[in-house]
Amino acid sequence: MLTHHAVEPVSPGRVVILGGRGFVGKKLAEHLAGECVPVRSIGRDAIDLAAHGSEEKLLEELQPNDAVVILAALTPDKGRGVPAFLANLKMGSCVHAVLERRRVAHVVYVSSDAVYPFRTALIDEASYAEPTDLYGAMHLAREIMFRQATEMPVAILRPTLIYGAGDTHNSYGPNRLRRMARKDRRIVLFGAGEETRDHIYIDDAVALIALVIRHRSSGMLNLATGHSVSFAALGEMVAREFPTPIEITATPRQNAITHRAFDVTAIHRAFPKFVFTPLDKGLARAHREEMA
Repeated sequence: MLTHHAVEPVSPGRVVILGGRGFVGKKLAEHLAGECVPVRSIGRDAIDLAAHGSEEKLLEELQPNDAVVILAALTPDKGRGVPAFLANLKMGSCVHAVLERRRVAHVVYVSSDAVYPFRTALIDEASYAEPTDLYGAMHLAREIMFRQATEMPVAILRPTLIYGAGDTHNSYGPNRLRRMARKDRRIVLFGAGEETRDHIYIDDAVALIALVIRHRSSGMLNLATGHSVSFAALGEMVAREFPTPIEITATPRQNAITHRAFDVTAIHRAFPKFVFTPLDKGLARAHREEMA
């Protein structure tokens, strides 16, 4: 659950986005700029948070009135093993050390729903975080780091699968299925696509992050829509966006069938006026943008 330190939304002095060159970082910067919020986007090209000397460089960048959004991470497409795990912890350690030295106005860490295990019960903010892989363990460790680094408000956000045009991660979801269909006129599923997942449109994800910033919120919030669908159903929805038939192919199952669904009551309590983009509409928008 979130606590709003600004009951009415206010514009922060400046938002510093670490990982500002990534999919979510770019979209968040665009969204904030559209709201006339000063933004400083920092990518790896400017400061490599895993490199020697990065702590002093980041320290020079931060100002007391900054809201710092931490998105910088090696995502699973860059590796799921120990090297990526250690590199991500190195980045987290750098930011943690800087936040201990430089008092800022607000910290927002964008974590992942990978901190949760796969269970049939609905997930909410009171659900136990029990990661089953190094990627989820890394995010949980960094959550603890940032909560302990500063006395300023810290918000921990755990997004589910984010989709939209421009995503470079190519994880199993709408973006990869669309690319399969565009290239091969065929969508290949894991097994028969029985798994169910929640998918959040990129515009909704960044709008929620922006609301957390404007309310200077602290606490923890899952970023999910509360509507999970099977990958088989998702494949059919993606295929319908194409003018010619797209073949949907099942494959021999290699892993157990897993499901993940969210209770999003906390989002509606925190932001009662927020309305999610329906999955079919979000897929259509992403399709138009990708195919343009």
